[in-house]
Amino acid sequence: MKKVAAFFDIDGTLYRDSLLTEVFKKFITYELVDRSKWYDDVKPFFTKYDRRQGDYDDYLMKIADIYKSTLIGLSKEHILHIADVVIAQKGDRVYRFTRDAIAKHKKMGHLVFAVSGSPLELVEVMAEKYGFDDYFGTIYVTDGEGKYNGEVIPMWDHISKAKALNMLVDKYDINLKESFAYGDTSGDFSMFQMTGHPFAINPTKELLDIIKEDQEVADKINIIVERKNVIYHLKDKDIVAE
Repeated sequence: MKKVAAFFDIDGTLYRDSLLTEVFKKFITYELVDRSKWYDDVKPFFTKYDRRQGDYDDYLMKIADIYKSTLIGLSKEHILHIADVVIAQKGDRVYRFTRDAIAKHKKMGHLVFAVSGSPLELVEVMAEKYGFDDYFGTIYVTDGEGKYNGEVIPMWDHISKAKALNMLVDKYDINLKESFAYGDTSGDFSMFQMTGHPFAINPTKELLDIIKEDQEVADKINIIVERKNVIYHLKDKDIVAE
């Protein structure tokens, strides 16, 4: 008998921000990144986003670029240590709806998987904390000496996430039509297409626009907005994205 699974994005879906931003802060604390990188390179993008004049994705991509270049020559053990520190300090900063959904699926005997664009080292620690059965994350490749070489295998786009789901289906014999997916950006859309019960958690405008263009997904989507201590359950027809 095929198994039922629930696939979870992490940043913005489980964790209430981006784990990569927390690592970037640690890079500054540990003097791996000069503080001027924040003021000169990152802060302008953050300020535009904070004032709702720019996209959050632009801010994150700038951090990702610095993360990638900073890693080159560092050992994997170094980053694993930082990942442990970040999750120990910030790992409980999650959305209540998503945290409860993970617990519900586990109680029902469903498999639970993390499919995230965050670095694999962070996803691994987060997966252990929340009891995921398996996980995928962005791979920053290391050389024969265990040092990062600048090569990246992404897991933040919808094509990569579709491949990850197919690999999990083959590995665990999963019934996708009976399965669930949770995400917040356009990179998660393929998971919504592939599963029978998709949930958009505080979705971006870009994701909502894509959902509206796909009637099959629009008909089955569940939209969750969690603000302060209130969780709103909406259907696509209730949403006007401006």
